[in-house]
Amino acid sequence: MTALDLCTASWARQQFGACDLGDQRRSKRLVNMAEHMANNPSASFPDQMETWGDLKAAYCLFDSQSVTFEMISQPHWQSVRACGAGRYLILGDTTEIDFGIRRAIEGLAPTGNGRGYGFLVHSGLMVDADSERIIGLSAQTIHYRQPVAKNETASQRMSRDRASQVWGKVIDQTGPAPDGAEFVHVLDRGADNFEVFCHLQDQRVHWVVRASQLHRNIITPSGEKTALNKYINALPVAGTYALKLRARPRQPARTAKLEVRYGRLSMSEPVLKSAYVKQRDGGPMTMSVVDVREVDAPPGVTPIAWVLYTSRTINNFEEARTIIGYYEKRWLIEEYHKALKTGCRVEARQLKSPQRLETMLGLMAVVAVRLLQLKSVARTQPQRPAQEVVPPLWIAMLIAVSKQPRRRELTVNQFYRELAKLGGFIGRKSDGQPGWITIWRGWEKLNLMIRGHNRLNERQPQRQNCG
Repeated sequence: MTALDLCTASWARQQFGACDLGDQRRSKRLVNMAEHMANNPSASFPDQMETWGDLKAAYCLFDSQSVTFEMISQPHWQSVRACGAGRYLILGDTTEIDFGIRRAIEGLAPTGNGRGYGFLVHSGLMVDADSERIIGLSAQTIHYRQPVAKNETASQRMSRDRASQVWGKVIDQTGPAPDGAEFVHVLDRGADNFEVFCHLQDQRVHWVVRASQLHRNIITPSGEKTALNKYINALPVAGTYALKLRARPRQPARTAKLEVRYGRLSMSEPVLKSAYVKQRDGGPMTMSVVDVREVDAPPGVTPIAWVLYTSRTINNFEEARTIIGYYEKRWLIEEYHKALKTGCRVEARQLKSPQRLETMLGLMAVVAVRLLQLKSVARTQPQRPAQEVVPPLWIAMLIAVSKQPRRRELTVNQFYRELAKLGGFIGRKSDGQPGWITIWRGWEKLNLMIRGHNRLNERQPQRQNCG
């Protein structure tokens, strides 16, 4: 990431300038909106837009039937998928976008326990497998839950539109890796579905999928049919390793001792098949399995227990450890959801139709990627000089308002801690790293300062707006 990437005007042109909305004026309007939203992602639309004309233009764009979620998102997805040589993880997961109990919005579907209304969003977040650098969204899809008919049979369920199909849709949208690149889809228990494995195989990509059906029948390398949990319990321990776990609410940070087992198995087609599975050639699907389980867990703590399917052939403990390492990075997709919901506050938007909300999501989903990228730099490159990543004006402005003794230079980690302090982070040694909320608050305050500085100097052409 370079300083240019952090200039919101330049970023907006890069991400949305190629959008074909049927009218050049709409495309320019979209870029302008994206810049304003990125400058103040958690604010309401009236607060994000600088003038009444900007706000009116934004609502006109949201109202246009010629502008869709896919049209706004496609250029970003395509640029991410053209990632160049390397190994990339596609972290997939679903989150609910719940707009509350606003029943007046016709077309929204029930969420959660049925008290809220909204839709599901399934995302594929691409991450560099080695550096953990956030590349962006490889694909994304929206799903509205359908009412389930009373006394619905299993066969009827398989023939209708289902929430579980979002996994396959994003896998297919992402497609095979370009030349010189390798895609590894890393998916949680919701993807433990034979249909999902078929999509992965058809796209010629690798995968790591956490198992949820531990009692399902599998076929061992010797041809024996048995339950998955019975098979993995009989596997020998290949090795152990220690995993440092971050602190969570009511759970302090700790180091877990983990045992690793691995084996090979085949999975037969289910008796009840979806239309997608039916149209394939059929036959069992062969894959590896890696079992990870915690030993000697502290009292009152649920031990770690992961069973991971993978397309890779595992020959030794080191190869199994690599697969586990891929799954350990899955938490980054959860961080993306926090960026979308907390950083961009998509669930607080007051638009009055599903079409408007979908269009809004197309914009905010990419803004959320940017927020996650900004935060991840502090974690992956903490000691890097901040001036190599952040525009000089930002550093100077933050140092000027810092309560600490003045410094001429900051590391990336120091920059983000000072930024979070601007948002209310105390920054004691025992406080750990700042969270999303304080970073966003600091981010918004700093952007307000920068915008004020730029306005004061906008008549001086020798100065650049983005620092």
